Amino acid sequence: MDVVELHRRTTDNFVRLVNEVGPDQWTAPTPCEDWDVRTLVNHVVGEARWTVPLMEGQTIAEVGDSLDGDLLGDDPVAAATAAARAAKSAANRPIDKVHLSYGEEDSSEYLRQLAADYLVHGWDLAAALGTDAQLDAEAVDEVAAWFAEREDIYRSSGAIADRVEGFTEPADVLIGAFGRDPRWSTAGGAIARFGAAFDRQDLEAVMALVTDDCVFESTSPSPDGARFEGAAAVRAEWEKLFAGTEDPRFETEETVVLGNRAVVRWRYSWREASGERGHVRGVDVLRLRDGKVAEKLSYVKG
Repeated sequence: MDVVELHRRTTDNFVRLVNEVGPDQWTAPTPCEDWDVRTLVNHVVGEARWTVPLMEGQTIAEVGDSLDGDLLGDDPVAAATAAARAAKSAANRPIDKVHLSYGEEDSSEYLRQLAADYLVHGWDLAAALGTDAQLDAEAVDEVAAWFAEREDIYRSSGAIADRVEGFTEPADVLIGAFGRDPRWSTAGGAIARFGAAFDRQDLEAVMALVTDDCVFESTSPSPDGARFEGAAAVRAEWEKLFAGTEDPRFETEETVVLGNRAVVRWRYSWREASGERGHVRGVDVLRLRDGKVAEKLSYVKG
């Protein structure tokens, strides 16, 4: 497939998906850790906006910080549409080399990098919205063939996570190669964020991921544990947990999501006075509402 056509198809599909974002979905989590939908779209719009000066032969230094920050304004859909239109026009310009962060590059290679970005981030956006990405099969094959020779470079540079295996559909295999789990869902993403925030003891981030009326049942005292209702009571209990534990670590071992319910198998460890680490293993039975944890019932091995 001609590289300009590949760029056009992947760009158009991303803009189609941006048009599907509902008013209450801009803050929804995405498969890109720490990015909500608006941040994801802003990133891709930034890539599109950069295409114009780079395909004109400008250097990164010449562009400077003019494309930093929020590029979406009050109308993200219009911003994405306009940026895509300008980028597609720029892709047709005859230029041999573009100036990228790592040096000069063939313009065709640059456009393939962009196409891969649009394609994969299109899947990210669709997953966040809970809709079908409708990835173009020919575009998937083109990007997969191109990426096969570059995957190790992307991964060694830290640009992508470890490959996710176990899939046969070409689109799923490609998404897995880019370090995404094709089974990702909004609920699963929210739970992953919650676990990561808990592990780093970021109480503000943890509380941002629970509902105002959340319920927490702790693992002690036996046999039923203690029950805390409401964000204030839950926050106070978790604040005591973090403050009263030396070097706590919360590691997720497995997550199973079914609709708005989930079971998370975990390992919680801490540093004892002897310097050795103690630990317990258990599960959380979670209920979610509107992408946040509404109920966390915790159990440990006896």
